[in-house]
Amino acid sequence: MHIPTIGRYGLLAGALLGVVLFLFPAVVVAQTNDENPEVARLLAAARDEAAQLAKDADDMEALTRSDVSWQSHAAMLDVIKDHVNEMGRIAAKLEASRDQASPWQKQAIDRMLPLLREVANNTTAAINHLNQNRLRPVSGSYPEYLKENAETAHELADTISSFEKYGKTRAKLEKLEGKLEIAKK
Repeated sequence: MHIPTIGRYGLLAGALLGVVLFLFPAVVVAQTNDENPEVARLLAAARDEAAQLAKDADDMEALTRSDVSWQSHAAMLDVIKDHVNEMGRIAAKLEASRDQASPWQKQAIDRMLPLLREVANNTTAAINHLNQNRLRPVSGSYPEYLKENAETAHELADTISSFEKYGKTRAKLEKLEGKLEIAKK
């Protein structure tokens, strides 16, 4: 049996292949740790929508302390519902982009979704209550739904905002590390 010898170029090619195979997992890890610009854009949109939702949820809760018609409650609930629906559209896009997101972006998505579901459930419950109690809109559990909505909307807005600040701070830090040529461990 004849075993071919590896010439000088064959050895070099084999060594390069080994280096490429050795470095490839590092390249994949580096790509998955990079911030996805589309996810960042969607998180910024979610932050803005959540901030508006929180403001409007506060206004909605304030209606329970005043003597306004059920139509005023219905109009305000429509505004809240529109924010929740827009947040749902953004969340669907974020979930679809999750596999291309950085670890911190994935965590942001994972933390915001349960809060959004809670706001959606409370909004639905408030709408159902109002539909059944037009003569006495602030009776029963209705004020509690609105209070919970306001609290959860603020938590949602704060969570998204904090993650976005983290991402911006992390990007600045990485830029400074590169500028100062600080080696990462």
